[in-house]
Amino acid sequence: MQLPPLSLYVHIPWCVRKCPYCDFNSHQVAEAGVEGHVDIHHASSTKTSPSQLPEREYVAQLRRDLESQLPWVQGRRLGSIFFGGGTPSLFSPAAIGEILEMADLLVGFAPDIEITLEANPGTFEQAKFAGYRSAGVNRLSIGVQSFDPLQLQNLGRIHSGPEAETAATQARSAGFDNINIDLMHGLPGQGTVDAINDLQRAVDLGAEHISWYQLTIEPNTAFYSAPPVTPGSEQIAEIQRAGRDFLAGQGYQRYEVSAYSPVGRESRHNLNYWAFADYIGIGAGAHGKFTLPHSGEVIRTQRTRMPRDYLALGSGTGESGSAFPLPKSKGVAPAERPLEFLMNALRLEVGVPAETFAAYTGLPLSTLAPEWHRLEAMELVAPLGPRITTTAFGYDYVDEILQRFLPEG
Repeated sequence: MQLPPLSLYVHIPWCVRKCPYCDFNSHQVAEAGVEGHVDIHHASSTKTSPSQLPEREYVAQLRRDLESQLPWVQGRRLGSIFFGGGTPSLFSPAAIGEILEMADLLVGFAPDIEITLEANPGTFEQAKFAGYRSAGVNRLSIGVQSFDPLQLQNLGRIHSGPEAETAATQARSAGFDNINIDLMHGLPGQGTVDAINDLQRAVDLGAEHISWYQLTIEPNTAFYSAPPVTPGSEQIAEIQRAGRDFLAGQGYQRYEVSAYSPVGRESRHNLNYWAFADYIGIGAGAHGKFTLPHSGEVIRTQRTRMPRDYLALGSGTGESGSAFPLPKSKGVAPAERPLEFLMNALRLEVGVPAETFAAYTGLPLSTLAPEWHRLEAMELVAPLGPRITTTAFGYDYVDEILQRFLPEG
């Protein structure tokens, strides 16, 4: 086994309002205090300020979290950092800068490190864009979801289409030359023209990267309890075909199931995930993955989800007592590694170099061969050669391909 590249994921768990489709570990900021509910009829993107959040305490806890995981770093530098949530742009530029300084001091940065921060398009967040850029963030991911006012209302978003456009313009003025715009499709009542209009506006804003996700109804969400009427499978397929063709005509290649960019503007942090490489996860509910070549282990980690419980770690009042604990971890058994590797690698349209399978799983490439050859005969995957990848036809059937590699028992 070899040590893969290393990234860092930082989870900021708070948001102004929980969106009805969101199943992420996010928690509404109370009007008074840390956790609770805001009045959804009066919530706006300007109402929540960092003073309502335990910024100082959370940043200090992130440092202890990272320090506890340093033995797993094994001399590597960070190739990318991603601030996700929740809404990381609720934190001040000073707090984000302190986290970055801490990460550089404790782990170290690669010279060309990519540092992404997720931001809401609201005017409150826009005012901080220049501060984030000065703090070291060099890639901004703006959660637009749609520019259509009706769809924004359907999705429970608290910004407007014009605010979203202004956010992209303000980010550019703040010095960002690498901007992602998040959009969704398959929305209630959405037709092909509507979906393309959203993409057109993102292209017109000059986004270097577009993440275009299908709305899915997930358990433990408001939409799961009261599902909206969404387009049927044939309409979804037509929207996806039209969107891919439109973006290709604008110079955006689809390099991953839901990700589009010009060549050279791919999200390096996401590429690290899909390559089955390693990442540190810090913050409430954050996940991580580490490769331990000396013992031949691959482990996945997870922190406790609730912010109050995370803030209590190592305080003497939580389950860990006064010592700051390692995150919960689970080994990825050798029998599980082919599926785990392929679940990531086959999301990429061009797959991954074949040699990374043995390097990152500790298993010979021949482990894949029996089932792979059967899939090859069905024209779903390319021959095992320099890369592990599907065919163009098979790329639409990745879930079916993965079923063939489920561990027995």
